[in-house]
Amino acid sequence: MSSKKPDPAEQLIRRVIGGLTGTTVAIGLLVVLVAAGALTSVYTVEPEERAVVTRFGALHDVRGSGLHFKIPFGVDVIERVPNERRVLNEEFGFRTRSVGSRSDYAQLPEHLAEALMLTGDLNVVEVQWVVQYRITDPVQFVHNIRERKRTIRDVSEAVMRRIVGNRLLSETLSGQGRTEISHLAQIEIGEILSEYQMGVAIRTVELQDVVPPATVRPSYNAVNEAQQERERLINEAEKRRNQEIPRAKGEAEQLINEAEGYRAERINRALGDASRFRAVALEYRQSPDVTRRRLYLETLDEVLPKAGQIYVIEPGSSSPLPLMNLDSSRARGAK
Repeated sequence: MSSKKPDPAEQLIRRVIGGLTGTTVAIGLLVVLVAAGALTSVYTVEPEERAVVTRFGALHDVRGSGLHFKIPFGVDVIERVPNERRVLNEEFGFRTRSVGSRSDYAQLPEHLAEALMLTGDLNVVEVQWVVQYRITDPVQFVHNIRERKRTIRDVSEAVMRRIVGNRLLSETLSGQGRTEISHLAQIEIGEILSEYQMGVAIRTVELQDVVPPATVRPSYNAVNEAQQERERLINEAEKRRNQEIPRAKGEAEQLINEAEGYRAERINRALGDASRFRAVALEYRQSPDVTRRRLYLETLDEVLPKAGQIYVIEPGSSSPLPLMNLDSSRARGAK
């Protein structure tokens, strides 16, 4: 059996091509590594962000907005977090799908599970709220807590359920009760996150909507309308009461004043009559005849003008005596 020997020229050509290919690959890999290093050694931080730089797993630096350099190939790891000027939101019981002049909201079954709570009087209420917060310490926010968003949501939900569970349904639905719940939730959530050293400051806790569940809402609305009607009737009764009582008191005061005046008049008149009687009695004891005649004449002067037609007839005569013009006397007395 004969074997074909390789051509020396062909072998040389293959060696040259093989050598050139290995060198080219090496150069290509080097170029790729240099380009990758150059591209990954530059990063940009937006105006409302801060960058936490970790080198070999340890904190290295915190950078502000602008263009910065770092060691590539995973030596420096960058994590961007919003700065203090940016307000972050966590929504409970609903989600915002689009923001505009009229924002679009959605409530899925899992969102409804967040909103349903039990009040202190064992009634179910649906609470929708928003927690607004700022990141005050980016280092704590990045390194102290692993599940940062989940932690904020769990703490907020636990605090809200506890506060609502300590109140009656009527207190939860009232405007003043909602204000108190928001204030207490803001304080307690902030205190718990401060204990966790998350580097987060709670700005506000806003209750968006507090209503009974949809299944019992018609019945609750009927009860609420009845209560409002009851309050309206009570207010009308109070208004009528406030009108009638002062008027009755005024009439009573008027009657009392009139009675007091009549009483004083009667007393003064009685005192005057008694004084006059005593004076007449004293004069009568001193001059009985003169006093008797004067009293008789005064009585006639007082009685005769009020009398009707009067005739004076002498005994034994049938015609009146024209001794007294009583009609003219009565006319003068009337004037």
